[in-house]
Amino acid sequence: MTPPLSPSSSILIVGAGTWGCSTALHLARRGYTNVTVLDPHPVPSPIAAGNDVNKIMEHKELKGHKIDAKSVAFATFTRAALGGWTEDPVFKPYFHETGFIFSASAPELIEHVKEEEIDVYEGDFTALKTAEDFRKTMPPGVLTGDFPGWKGWFNRKGAGWIHARKAMMSSYAEAQRLGVKFITGTPQGSVVALVYENEDVIGAQTADQTVHRADHTILAAGAGSDRLLDFKKQLRPTAWTLSHIRMTPEEAQQYRNLPVLFNIAKGFFMEPDEDKHELKICDEHPGYCNFIPDSRYPGRKGIPLEAEARAREFLRDTMPHLAGRPFAFARICWDADTPDRAFLIDRHPDHPSLLVAVGGSGNGAMQMPTIGGFISDALEGKLSKNVKDVVRWRPETAVDRDWNSTQDRFGGPNELMNFQNIKDDEWTEISTEH
Repeated sequence: MTPPLSPSSSILIVGAGTWGCSTALHLARRGYTNVTVLDPHPVPSPIAAGNDVNKIMEHKELKGHKIDAKSVAFATFTRAALGGWTEDPVFKPYFHETGFIFSASAPELIEHVKEEEIDVYEGDFTALKTAEDFRKTMPPGVLTGDFPGWKGWFNRKGAGWIHARKAMMSSYAEAQRLGVKFITGTPQGSVVALVYENEDVIGAQTADQTVHRADHTILAAGAGSDRLLDFKKQLRPTAWTLSHIRMTPEEAQQYRNLPVLFNIAKGFFMEPDEDKHELKICDEHPGYCNFIPDSRYPGRKGIPLEAEARAREFLRDTMPHLAGRPFAFARICWDADTPDRAFLIDRHPDHPSLLVAVGGSGNGAMQMPTIGGFISDALEGKLSKNVKDVVRWRPETAVDRDWNSTQDRFGGPNELMNFQNIKDDEWTEISTEH
């Protein structure tokens, strides 16, 4: 049976990343007065996927054909998120509605983009057929490449980028102001185990041996969640690679208010951040995994050299004047993939006091303003049916799971990569401190 829930119930959130901070904020706004959040790092955590200068935000309404339950649920999430980014004062300053260019440069992928990303959605899409069409989407001198074989579509509304780190810090500060208690740092905030009693979860134990008891526990620890709970193969920690080029103040001004340029198999970039004037570039690929539990990989040096090479190839197509610039920063960014790439937000079937809120599957950060509301709805048993059916606990989707699945992602070698195959001398020496 689901345990009783009241405004005075003790609620423990494991994880102070994007979803944990959002949930803490929404619970506090709903009048819950006894909310505690645990995390092994001070906010913003250096390992949180949301600790980033910018992330993509995009919402498109479905047209009415080729619509399945997962698409409807995802549109529900992004529609709510867009409302949060445009109306909620905690998040509004960090959304830049600059537009989004979805593109590809191989014939079969161009058709894939058109069929799966354009034809099924409403929107004012402008077709980009030539290199000059791409260049005209941005100020002169920004896009100087030849865009070999590229075709794309420019969507100006409901899309752009978010300053993820600042938005997360804003939600953290507001949650604190409303009375949420954050216990961070190691050992006091580092959860080493969930605590069980009578087959239910009654809290969590931290590395200092403290047991934090709670009436309800929410596990929202991102890619690290599967270290604390058996997810029946529903989570696969997957990593992507990003890098920054430092621009001059004058260049940063020239590159302001740019649309996001995304190539489904090459990569994407967003305008330089306003503080350090660094331009973020991501090479696109199906992801990296680290399939040997608890093994060390030499990722502290930055990113694999092959990832740097892919990022520079993307730049040669789009901004060759920047392709030779040194990278000022690079990091690996972890997320958790579910088998169907739908979120996993549900009470555990065997532990009714435990709610899992995981499985961002590469789309979690854009949900920041409102995902905590959906998680709170799940805690209260109010999640709408069209969402609940999609994000439920569903181990049947992971039976005989193909751990090497590309999950309908493209780029690089068009296969999932393994950090264990990257040798020590095949990593960059780029700084991971930011």
